Amino acid sequence: MEEPIDRARLQAGLRLIARGLEELAAALDGPDEAGEPERTARVIRDWGRRGLRKDEASALFKRHGFAPQTTGGWTRGDWVEIGDDSLRYLTAKSHEWLAGYDEEEGT
Repeated sequence: MEEPIDRARLQAGLRLIARGLEELAAALDGPDEAGEPERTARVIRDWGRRGLRKDEASALFKRHGFAPQTTGGWTRGDWVEIGDDSLRYLTAKSHEWLAGYDEEEGT
């Protein structure tokens, strides 16, 4: 008899693989390439306070070196929320993170 798929375990494993791949990609960054915190800051700055359609948000993440699916992770992490108009908006958490990052970086 075949055992049912443990979806939670499978999802957790995929997230571990994704984090590992992100670490591997970061290790390949050259001195002129921005790391994840800087790329995150660039996404937030470019996004601003406007609402984006799903495809626009995916394109923005991709432009800054993230997987297009990153919007989903940011939504689950309370960095992005979907408004009543079905557009994606950055949450206060995202803007607060950027303010702290800019202060830390002296920008």
